[in-house]
Amino acid sequence: MNEKLDAFGRLLTIMDELRAGCPWDRVQTLESLRHLTIEETYELSDAILKSDLQEIKKELGDLMLHLVFYAKIGSEQGAFDIKDVLDGISEKLIVRHPHIYGEVKVADQEQVKSNWEKIKLSEGKKSVLEGVPASLPALLKAYRMQEKAGGVGFEWKRKEDVWLKVEEELDELKHEVSTNASVDRIEDEFGDLLFALVNYARYIGVNPEDALERTNRKFRSRFQYIEKIALSHNKQLHEMSLEEMDELWNEAKKSE
Repeated sequence: MNEKLDAFGRLLTIMDELRAGCPWDRVQTLESLRHLTIEETYELSDAILKSDLQEIKKELGDLMLHLVFYAKIGSEQGAFDIKDVLDGISEKLIVRHPHIYGEVKVADQEQVKSNWEKIKLSEGKKSVLEGVPASLPALLKAYRMQEKAGGVGFEWKRKEDVWLKVEEELDELKHEVSTNASVDRIEDEFGDLLFALVNYARYIGVNPEDALERTNRKFRSRFQYIEKIALSHNKQLHEMSLEEMDELWNEAKKSE
């Protein structure tokens, strides 16, 4: 434990020294760090998707630096310091885990999530959806909103019913497209279909953001294989037929 505390204390000391002596660190603000923090978070996400433990360790360090940086700026403004931040999260965890630090009994993780949302409402939250950032990517935002609504019982009982909703939304989208509806109407129905699919993903234990990213990576790998083979034959992609590219696509697929 002392080694861990020493390591954290060392980081805090370095942060103090950088803030005092480095021209770049000295001029940073909460606002100027924001986009850099988002970038670091995505880099950590990439490392996790690759299951690269050494890279995860590195990116966690980068992200930890940002958290300490924000706390340092907060202390300079007299708003909060790192102790306030750590005490705050510790107290929240204790209050929101009454099955660990109290007498509440839970049967499974779903009950834990349900209790978590109920406790948040008792703390003065006006909506269970308040904890979903407006700036989240739309797919992830849909997943988190559905997850939170489900935590207080607003969801289907059977995954078969959720799939029926997907089929219903698909039929509505097909109807709008076939009748040459306005772009707005088609977009509405397309969004409803995506939302229903995201909901179904939850019921079958799939994170839709991770699933789509996995497919993105497969597409990138297979398409770049086509580019590589085309280049080796001194061909440009626009000079190839769809059949030729599709054959190479299948080659890439088999090699996986």
